Amino acid sequence: MPTIRSAALAVLTALLAAPLSAQIRPTVTGLLTEYRANPLGTDVVKPRLSWRIESPRRNTMQAAYQIQVGTSQAALTAGKSLPGDSGRITTDASIFRPYDGPAPTSATRYYWRVRVWDDTGNPSAWSTPAFWETGLLKPTDWSARWIGPSATTKDSAGAPAPLLRGSFTVNGAIRSARVYVTARGLYELHLNGRRVGEDFFTPGWTSLNRRLQYQTYDVTTALTQGENAIGAMLGDGWYRGYLGFSGRRHAYGTTVALLAQLEIRYTDGRLQRVTTDSAWRSSTGAITFADIYRGESYDARLEQAGWDRAGFDVRNWQPVTLAPTTTAALVAPTTEPVRRTQEITPISILRSPSGKVIYDLGQNMTGWVRLRVRGSRHDGHPLPWRSPHPQGRALHRQPARRLPEGPLHAQGRRRGDVGAALHVSRLPLRAGRGAAG
Repeated sequence: MPTIRSAALAVLTALLAAPLSAQIRPTVTGLLTEYRANPLGTDVVKPRLSWRIESPRRNTMQAAYQIQVGTSQAALTAGKSLPGDSGRITTDASIFRPYDGPAPTSATRYYWRVRVWDDTGNPSAWSTPAFWETGLLKPTDWSARWIGPSATTKDSAGAPAPLLRGSFTVNGAIRSARVYVTARGLYELHLNGRRVGEDFFTPGWTSLNRRLQYQTYDVTTALTQGENAIGAMLGDGWYRGYLGFSGRRHAYGTTVALLAQLEIRYTDGRLQRVTTDSAWRSSTGAITFADIYRGESYDARLEQAGWDRAGFDVRNWQPVTLAPTTTAALVAPTTEPVRRTQEITPISILRSPSGKVIYDLGQNMTGWVRLRVRGSRHDGHPLPWRSPHPQGRALHRQPARRLPEGPLHAQGRRRGDVGAALHVSRLPLRAGRGAAG
């Protein structure tokens, strides 16, 4: 009798467990394309796709997967007219699975989703769609011209940061707008009075005579009907600034330049391109000197308010110079950008025996300081830190270094100095403002 009861209990347990096991389905999350979530402006022709599986069942393993790729979310959801469908592929690999569909085209967004089967044969539902968007994949996709300010005798010693601007008209409902931009030197892009993007040190440091990175920004919501303004401020950066232990400039070139291409796609199918060309205008502003390693001079009296907005009077501005093209390959970034991550409040404010005021931030950092200063209109304030835009004051900021013989010194440039107390590191430097894109 006990044997019959045990057998019956085992059969009942198996019957209960079978539907329960069938109900435990894995889920797919964490979709990445070339290490990134929904990257914008990639130039990888065969991007590698990755994902994670999750399951309440312990030791769940992937047994197979299927990837589908479409050029719209609607087509992907319907499973029709898809440029890429891997079919079921038997493997437990879920990292860097290559896209194996037709070669992608420039400036196109590709949506993708994945489902998996676990080691018991249970399929997951389709994942939430992710996407990647291609940049300008071929040199012929660029119709923009390299532009820069007129050359000056100050270029060899560090000239004021150039301001470049253009204007254009929007007339219709916009489906999407992307701007592709790079520079020889550093750039800070503006559109309709707002800084574009959150990245600093753009376009980044590469072997600038061989590879030059360009950034892609979504500026759909930054455009307005009617007249719009686009502009950029340039800095010497690594291209022609001071670089290396020898203290020399012009490691890669002698003149800074900008290359930008805005592509506006309207809902009626029209494509409008706004590019850097000879119609742009050039001037200078409040930043009279800017260098990554030797700081910045800022004169608020020279600020040109509204220079990046529509309707600004450019009659006193000069025509830009068409700069030579570069032999360097234009490539999309492959590394994470430099961005503002946090604000730190000093833990104490000290005064040295010599009278210097020292702000102790309690840690090493790279960034800039926001503070207020008082003085007359013609006062100059040497500061080893970043400051905001006080009206009518001239400021000079230099990297601060900690030296063996003193607590803080802003002028020391001795070789081998280690440990920055606070290092001004983004050039051109601007006060914190809202960003578009």
